[in-house]
Amino acid sequence: MTIDTASHPGQALRAARIDQGLTLRDLAARTGLPYSTLSKLENGKMAMTYDKLVRLAQGLGVDLGSLVNGAPAADQAPPAVGRRSVARAGRWLNASSERHRHHYPAAELLGKMMVPIIIEVIADDVDALGGLVRHTGEEYLYVLRGAMELHSDLYAPLPLKAGDSVYFDSGMAHGYIKTSAETCEVLSVCAGPGMQRVAESAGQSWDLVSPDGTKPPAHPHDVSDIET
Repeated sequence: MTIDTASHPGQALRAARIDQGLTLRDLAARTGLPYSTLSKLENGKMAMTYDKLVRLAQGLGVDLGSLVNGAPAADQAPPAVGRRSVARAGRWLNASSERHRHHYPAAELLGKMMVPIIIEVIADDVDALGGLVRHTGEEYLYVLRGAMELHSDLYAPLPLKAGDSVYFDSGMAHGYIKTSAETCEVLSVCAGPGMQRVAESAGQSWDLVSPDGTKPPAHPHDVSDIET
């Protein structure tokens, strides 16, 4: 299934790459992503997950938001009074990588001002994380269980344990690092231009998992042509 390129970040990716005079192979060398993967991403034939967006933004030296908030206003869902989205325990859209496991409540609600994400922090150092990331907007982080450090380019690592929270400008390069032997799970709420499109793009490769471990019918954003 091909993703509609009219609203896909691949167009912004191609523009940023060409603007810097880079070939796909040049960008592949910078990001560690295969040439074939980059070609599919630019042409909207592969899901643009959050981890890929981070690596591309770092490789191009651009703000993450610049890759995801280029869609015209007409593409955004109009605000509606009385909207709501209920997330039942264990039934949410998931996206996993070697760095984090993400769970996206309210994923079907488009045009949100905030993007809530429940994250299982896996990386135990900045190298494992793949470096720090910055994006437009603000971020609220609440530790649900376990312990972690918030690393940034402006402050010393901030230790956080269950019950601790921090609100910060996400334009400051940052990353979540696990410090506990037990599972570390956090609630992150991101607000700002482009964050909804990050969630929608990542959603093209989400799996909806039921409490009993079975997979319900495919979500409308499911894509069969996904390379991991």
